[in-house]
Amino acid sequence: MKNAFRYYLIAAIVPLLASGCKDDEPANPSGGGGASTPTPYTLQIPANFPPMNVPANNPMTVEGVELGRFLFYDKRLSLDSSQSCASCHAQAFAFTDNGNAVSTGVDGSVGTRSSMALVNLGWGTSFFWDGRSPTLEDQVLHPVINPIEMKETWPHVVQKLQADPAYPTLFQRAFGSSVIDSVNCAKALAQFLRTMISGNSKYDKVQRGEASFTPDEAEGFFLFQAEGGPAGQVIYLPGGGQVVGQGGADCFHCHTNAAGLFTDEQFHNNGLDATFTDLGRGEVTGDPFDMGRFKTPTLRNVAVSGPFMHDGRFATLEEVIDHYDDGGQPSATVDPFMKFTDPDNTMGLTPQKKQQLLAFLNTLTDWDFLNDPDFQDPGPPQLPE
Repeated sequence: MKNAFRYYLIAAIVPLLASGCKDDEPANPSGGGGASTPTPYTLQIPANFPPMNVPANNPMTVEGVELGRFLFYDKRLSLDSSQSCASCHAQAFAFTDNGNAVSTGVDGSVGTRSSMALVNLGWGTSFFWDGRSPTLEDQVLHPVINPIEMKETWPHVVQKLQADPAYPTLFQRAFGSSVIDSVNCAKALAQFLRTMISGNSKYDKVQRGEASFTPDEAEGFFLFQAEGGPAGQVIYLPGGGQVVGQGGADCFHCHTNAAGLFTDEQFHNNGLDATFTDLGRGEVTGDPFDMGRFKTPTLRNVAVSGPFMHDGRFATLEEVIDHYDDGGQPSATVDPFMKFTDPDNTMGLTPQKKQQLLAFLNTLTDWDFLNDPDFQDPGPPQLPE
C-alpha cells in the first residue's frame, strides 16, 4: 500500500500485533459455522511470464479473492472510515495515487513516499520502497496501523467487519470460519492482489508474436537494453570495473525484462541525492552500504503511474530520462550502474533517442489491466446468493 513514513515505529508494532491479537480478537480457527470447501482459483499467467510462487499456507480461492476485493475497497479499514486501500491505489493509474507525489492520510497527514504501483506483486520478493515486508500477507497489515495513513488498529477493524451482516459469511466461505481476524484479512487481501497481473501490453503481444513494434518503438527497445555512453568508448564504473558504451540508455541493468517483470527486485541508489533525508533500505538493515537505496519499481504501465521515484519528485517520464542522461548525484552508495555521475561522462542521449525510448516505454501500458472489471470496486460487501 502507500509508502509514506519512516517505519521504525511500525516495525516495532507489527510483531506485538501478531503476538497480541488473540487478546483483542476472536481466534478460534474453526468456530462459527463449521468447515467449508473454498473453490480453487486458477491464475491466468501470461505465456511470457514465469510461474507464480503462491504460499502454501494461503492458496488462491475464488472466495478468498472475492473477500479480498471487498476489503481492498472498504473504507472501514481506516480510523474514520474515510479511506480504503483503493483511495491511494487507483486502477486507472496502475493502482498508484492519482498522480500525487505522496499521499495524504485520514487526518490530513502528508507522507514522504510515493504510492507504489500494485502490479504483478505475486512475483515480488519484498515489498515497500525499503523492502521491509517479505510477503504480501505482511505488507497489507502495515497501512492500516500506520499513524499517518489509515491510523487504525486491527482489533477495531475486526470489530467493524464482524458487525457487518455480510462479512462473517464471506469469511466462512473463504476460510471455514465466520470469526474474523487480522490474519485472514491479510490473506484475503494478498489473494486479491496476486490476481492483479498485467501482461497484455503491446510489448507482451510483440513477445508472443501477436504484434510488431514501430521503428521508433523497436529502436527504443534497443536503447533500453544497451549500455550507455558513446559506442565503443570505455567507461569506468564507480568503485572499479569498466564497460564499453553502446550508445544506449542503460535501463536494463535494474529494470530487467528477463521474466517480463521489468524490475530486478533489488535496491539501488540511482543518484537522486548527494546526501539523504530518507535512508531507504538502510533504515531497515542499518547497513551503511544500503543508505539511500530503494527498491526498483516495475516499469509496467509506467506511462500512467507518475510521478516518479520514491518521493514522486519527477512529474514526467521526460524528467526521469533527463535525470539518467545527466548522470545524477554522486554519493558513497551510488550504484555502479550510475556511471555518469562524473561530470566528464554523460550518457549523451539525443532528443531523438529520448523520444524513441519514450515510444518503447509506452508499449508497456496494458489497457486491459487498467480497465479490467474484476479489479474495480464491487460495492458494499454482499451475502452470496
